[in-house]
Amino acid sequence: MEYTRLGKTGLKVSRLCLGCMTYGSPKWREWILDDEASRPFFKQALDFGINFFDTADVYSIGASEEVTGRALKEMAKRDQVVIATKVCSPVGKGPNDRGLSRKHIMESIDASLKRLGTDYVDLYQIHRWDHDTPIEETVEALSDVVKAGKALYIGASSMFAWQFMKALGHQRANSLAPFVSMQNHYNLAYREEEREMIPLCVSEGIGVIPWSPLARGFLTGNRKQGDNPKRPGAANAETSRAGTDEFAHMLYYREQDFAVVDRVSAVAKKHGRPMAQVALAWLLAKPGVTAPIVGASKPGHLDDAVAALSLELDADDIKALEEPYKPKRVMGHI
Repeated sequence: MEYTRLGKTGLKVSRLCLGCMTYGSPKWREWILDDEASRPFFKQALDFGINFFDTADVYSIGASEEVTGRALKEMAKRDQVVIATKVCSPVGKGPNDRGLSRKHIMESIDASLKRLGTDYVDLYQIHRWDHDTPIEETVEALSDVVKAGKALYIGASSMFAWQFMKALGHQRANSLAPFVSMQNHYNLAYREEEREMIPLCVSEGIGVIPWSPLARGFLTGNRKQGDNPKRPGAANAETSRAGTDEFAHMLYYREQDFAVVDRVSAVAKKHGRPMAQVALAWLLAKPGVTAPIVGASKPGHLDDAVAALSLELDADDIKALEEPYKPKRVMGHI
């Protein structure tokens, strides 16, 4: 496994982060793996040398944090792993059970720590931008979380670059704990982040940890034009998620998206590698990218992710992969 600094911090993380949304309770989503079914993936990740694990309070409405916390407590020493979680999305029916108010942040960090079974998280992230709460209130509360020792670092997720810079500016002007990472939507089928967010992160030394690096499985070639995820079995369901993922259908099913998949397939054949490895290798080589957040519901998923670290794409490969892309509207955070 390769390790690198998270942005310009001294924190060393594996070049791959295991995304834990897949683990929790199938009552939340039918494709979620329960505690027992999840455990082999944590062991496999740790055996590969992955030390970076990302979850959120909203995943399975807390059950993902519980499953993640139990697995890591039993399989690893706390100081040898980097645990990240997130706050913002609704976790209850009350008016303050969501968002980025001081009240919700302070209550949520304590609830997350209890579910994870730890005294602190390494990275505490805002899951989205909260239009109802002044960003000044949010970043001041987050800084207090860091001062209290409940989080070592703080990060952000999908938003516009101007919003991120506004937050960074207030943090610097007031000597608050700074955002050190950006968890954003970035892959071969969605490259709008290259316009402003990625250059901003590179300029400011912010670690980029992209979500959906394989476009929710779309870049592995397991989707077909004309598929309708509302129709049972329509999406050539390699996984139950592929057959029911309406969100992916909204994001990636344009004709030019399938053209990108065709290029991934061609480059994969050239190298004799699975398509997933090619798509991840491209992302791992992009400026600013620290660690793509990879999901795993089958043993081979992590095998492919780790193998992508050794795949070097040449200039012709990169040109072929990027050529079919056409601009699209901003998706993933609005």
